[in-house]
Amino acid sequence: MRAYGSPTVVSGGSTELVVLWVGIPLVGGALGGLLVAGAGWVADLPWAPVQGLFRAVDGLPDRYALPGGVGVGILVGLVIAAIGTAERVRVTVSGTGVRLREGSAEREIERRDTRAVYLDGKHLVLLDADDAELARQTNDLPAKELAEAFREHGWPWTETDPHREAYRLWVPDLPGLPAGADALLRARREALTHDRGGEARELRAELARYGVVVRDDSKRQHVRLTRRAALPD
Repeated sequence: MRAYGSPTVVSGGSTELVVLWVGIPLVGGALGGLLVAGAGWVADLPWAPVQGLFRAVDGLPDRYALPGGVGVGILVGLVIAAIGTAERVRVTVSGTGVRLREGSAEREIERRDTRAVYLDGKHLVLLDADDAELARQTNDLPAKELAEAFREHGWPWTETDPHREAYRLWVPDLPGLPAGADALLRARREALTHDRGGEARELRAELARYGVVVRDDSKRQHVRLTRRAALPD
């Protein structure tokens, strides 16, 4: 077993990097070559956009146009690969804490504040002693590697959400919720319906202040209360 003092890093792995830095540039180069080869045909389409650009490309000598198109496609693929690499999720687990990194955003959570860790679909979730969410991190990391990393460092990993049965499907005016929570859930439903992910995340954080934990199933919201919020007044 790995010593608790030696952190474990879980990231996308070598296969994902190969796809990013080899597969995407190759596809980009192939598409660039195809666009150059078909420039004349596209320029003759009356509905095609930027016809002038395609006519200009079609007028270039083949010995310059085709290598240029392939090169531009590869360059675009490399840019996409760089962006994808920078935005990869990286989880670093030690015996005292976990660091969650996505792009330039990073946060740390201490082991002593965590009561449970589990995967909810594509989300890594950490709960505190009040059963509130300390973090809900979207990721595509290997589930087995994540579980092993947390277990080896003594974290309370569970295979399923320990409160899954406590969730109720939210409908307007659902009884038992704190005052003000229903209005936030209505607003969040609108955000989900119109795919406004940033707004939905902000409203989730606001609901957490009321002691309301939200679990999404497609566009439907399921809710439960934290321990303190569930206590009678």
